[in-house]
Parts: sequence; structure tokens; C-alpha cells
Amino acid sequence: MALIRFGDHIELLSKKCNIPNLSADDISGINRDKEFFEPSRQVGEDTSNYKYVPPGYFACNLMHVGRDVVLPIALNTTEKTKVLSPAYTIFKLKTEDALLSKFLFMLLKSDEKDRFFWFHCDSSVRDGMDWSAFCDIELDLPSIEIQRKYVAIYEGLLANLHSYENKLEELKLVCDGYIEDLRKKYPLKEIKNYIKLISRNNDNQLLGIEDILGVSNEKTIVPTKSNVSISDLPKFTIVKFNDFIYNPRNGVAIGLNKCKKDKLISFNNTSFIVESNDLLPDYLFIFFCRHEWDRKVRFDSWGSSTEVYSFEALSTTKIPITPIEIQNSIVEVFNVYNKRKEYVNRLKNMIKDICPILVRGAILEGRK
Repeated sequence: MALIRFGDHIELLSKKCNIPNLSADDISGINRDKEFFEPSRQVGEDTSNYKYVPPGYFACNLMHVGRDVVLPIALNTTEKTKVLSPAYTIFKLKTEDALLSKFLFMLLKSDEKDRFFWFHCDSSVRDGMDWSAFCDIELDLPSIEIQRKYVAIYEGLLANLHSYENKLEELKLVCDGYIEDLRKKYPLKEIKNYIKLISRNNDNQLLGIEDILGVSNEKTIVPTKSNVSISDLPKFTIVKFNDFIYNPRNGVAIGLNKCKKDKLISFNNTSFIVESNDLLPDYLFIFFCRHEWDRKVRFDSWGSSTEVYSFEALSTTKIPITPIEIQNSIVEVFNVYNKRKEYVNRLKNMIKDICPILVRGAILEGRK
């Protein structure tokens, strides 16, 4: 085993792209799972100072470690140079004589390490972690041969995951191609004649705080993360199976409620239903899940700090109204896609949980 200071083994990179008009599709972000994702959720008016992340480089954001109790960090294992906002710090290992990049990444992919970084945050408004404190971290490492052994196991798991992800993307292409074909064959109609706002008040308070739902940018219905008072419950809206939920302050956040039991949404959210036999809710939801919808929302939103997207604006969405049997066929394909997507997400979580076990195994072997 060898004890090293992390900062002695890394070198920074601050290479600006110098391209002022990059779009969200050109910019990457880093999520809580320590993965790059595209397109970016936010893009500045001038992207000239956005940073390049070449293959083999790490990118991390130390500004919100305390807020999220997560170190947003990712390793670019692709052959493509990525572009991130200037908030990120870009670095790589000087050499891999004492530490492998992928072993370092395994070290960082654990809740324990995230809590460690959170504990070492400063007392600033942003509750971030200072770069010098990050560099002062000491790592007790096994030999490079042992690191390679456990990295090989990790890479085998990743290869399995990537195989499933590739098949998932192929299925997504089938869905997208099918929809584009429908758009060419059938006239596009605004959905305002097929949907209706609903407002079922929770006056009798039969539903409680544990029944409140929210909606995420990933189009999923989730338990609310907001602090709610019991006195607020009468103001909340009751939602039923197949009701749509969306946040007018963030039109990208929209979901289809598949809970069999009645639930609640806060007054910050809006709910509507499909009230026509000519349109399936699941078919409509497929259009809300497309990247084209997200771009339309961002383009049509009011230019305020909350980017308001009204129900009236949403109602102008145009989709091909096909025969019900055709709608059912694309919904079936989309449901298969979602089931496989859930499996991929479970596999990702398994790999994340396995990483600390692999690191522990390498350390124990190194101490023998």
C-alpha cells in the first residue's frame, strides 16, 4: 500500500472552446450518478468561455457539494471531446504509475466518499468545497497490478451495461422513426380539442402529505421533495390514474400518472386529462417525452426567470391523430422501451453499489 496526496498526481486543464453560440445539444452536464449527459439543461447566452473536456479527463463541480451531498464528477471515457460550463474544473492524472484513472473513478463512486466531500465543504453561501482541500485528500492505494485487476472487473460490468444501453438506443430509434413516419402520413392537429384542465380540490382532506406527488425533468412522477404543511392540503389538487401532471414554471417537467390510487399535487403544478376517445393518454405522453418537445418548450417559454410555459401554450402542440389501433401499436413499443430502461437503471445502481466493494477488495488484497 502507498499513501499519496491527490493533488500531487493531477494537472489542471482550462481550455476554452471560444465558440459563442453553442446550443444545448452541444453542451454536456454531469448528473448525480457521475455521468455525462446531453443535452445540457441550461446554456448561457455566450458560450465562448465554456470548457473542453478531452478523452481521459475528469470534470467536477465543487460549488454545490454541500447542497446536494454529492460530488458531481465524471471521467470522459469516450473518444469525443465534451464541452461543459465554466463552473466545472477539468483535470487528469499526470501519469498512471501510481494511480489508474478508472480506479480513482471507482473510489469516487460511493455514497461514503460523497459524505466525505460534504463534510469538508466550506461555510460559503454556495456551501462548496475548496479546490485546495480537494487536492489535500490523501489516498491509501494498493499496487498498480491490483488496481488493474479490479478495474478489469469494473470494465466487464460496464461492457455488459453498455450492451444493454446500445440495445435500448436501438429501440428508441424505432420509436422515433415510427413517430416521424406518422407525422408524414397523418395531418397534425393541435391537442387543445382533446385535453382539458382539471381541478379536484382536496377539501375533505382524505388525502395526506404522504400522497403528494411531484414531477421531474425526466418525465417521471415522484414523491414530492417540498416541505408541506397540513394546512396547505385543502389547496392541493387530486389527480387520478392517467391524469397528466406538469409544472407551468418548467414545462419540460411533465408526467403521466400511473398510480392506481388517488394522489395529490401542489398548487405549483397543473393537471389535465385527455377527454377524447380519439386520443390515448400514453400516445400523447410519447410526444411529451421527445427531445423536440423539450426544445419547443424552451423556445416558446416566456423569457422570465421561471421560464413560464402556460397551459394555453401547451395546448397548441400539434401531433398526428391516427386510428386507435396505430396509437396502441406505438404505445406497446414505447412500453417495452421503458421496461428495458428501468432494467438499465437498476443495472447502473448495482454497478454503483459494487464499486465500493471492489475498492475495498483491492485495499484488503493490497494490505496482505
